Amino acid sequence: MTSDSYGIAPVIAPEETDPELRKLYDGFAAAGLIPLWTEIGNLMPMTPQPEAVPHVWPWDTLLPLARRSGDLVPVGRGGERRAIALANPGLPGRPYATPNLWAAVQYLGPREVAPAHRHSQGAFRFILEGEGVWTVVNGDAVEMRPGDLLLTPSMHWHGHHHVGDAPMVWLDGLDIPLVHRLDAGFFEFGEDGVSDRSTPSRSRNERLWGHPGLRPIGAPDSPNSPLMAYRWADTDDALTAQLELADEGHPGVIEPGHAGVRFTNPATGRDALASLRTEMHRLRPRTATATRRTVGSSVWQIFRGSGTVTLDDRVIEVTAGDLIAVPSWCALTIAAHTQLDLFTFSDAPLYEALNLARTETTEKPETAGNTGSTRA
Repeated sequence: MTSDSYGIAPVIAPEETDPELRKLYDGFAAAGLIPLWTEIGNLMPMTPQPEAVPHVWPWDTLLPLARRSGDLVPVGRGGERRAIALANPGLPGRPYATPNLWAAVQYLGPREVAPAHRHSQGAFRFILEGEGVWTVVNGDAVEMRPGDLLLTPSMHWHGHHHVGDAPMVWLDGLDIPLVHRLDAGFFEFGEDGVSDRSTPSRSRNERLWGHPGLRPIGAPDSPNSPLMAYRWADTDDALTAQLELADEGHPGVIEPGHAGVRFTNPATGRDALASLRTEMHRLRPRTATATRRTVGSSVWQIFRGSGTVTLDDRVIEVTAGDLIAVPSWCALTIAAHTQLDLFTFSDAPLYEALNLARTETTEKPETAGNTGSTRA
């Protein structure tokens, strides 16, 4: 079977005019071959050349569209979730924030139920606003509150039920693009509702695993965290403590005025999800991060506060709710006008596992000025 049995044959060196070389290249194409010497610049660039582009989705655009979806689009079998994916302009036609990361705004109205299902893709929820929703993960009801990080590891059953009186909105993050490219995806429908309509303030997994530094001896290790909820109160305390200790002259912050925590698996100490890194950062008012380039991509969301992000040479004003895609090797600087709390997730564990991780850090700016900034 030749390459054009599928109606596709590579076009090699279209500008080549030497008849003998043209004949050679046509022979390669007919046999489904491509020589390295015509492609090396694309295959082995001097630095990463991602298709995805740096981009900001403003919350004041996203939220009204999510609300309107709540009026018009039901939740149930078929669509499964009222989730609106970020589509990177550099990846046209694909609902991907970056080549490895799927991010979406999910909107659940009062008394609605998102039916149970499970899938190969690892997922989390970072809660933005609202109350009264419980996600049921493998039969364990977990309350969802603003600032909380909720996990749904690969092949865990999960559905949501809303008992409150106002809509809830959250950020969904999954490794959908990665699993799709690896041809590793499985999906199963569960029950039409959820298995547990209870509303406990503390789930069973939190009761077992949610004790700092204390590991249940009888519980096995797992590649994904067995703790399904990382509460904002704990995250907030940890970030506050880092900055207070810095004021007292003790180490702990990432850099002056910049605190950060990583959500980890209490059974192993590794990332909470095997394929996704999740973190929370806090910048003091009028401080800025160093400029960093990192191999691998990330998505950031402003949880509270306002500031600017510099993506390569573009400075953009951001405020609560805004979502930011940072492609591989894009230079990122974050500056705070007010206290700035940011949630971020990335594909860093993949690059570390393959020994491809690399970060370049340049000198930290002295001030967090916003000269020349724009609103996306």
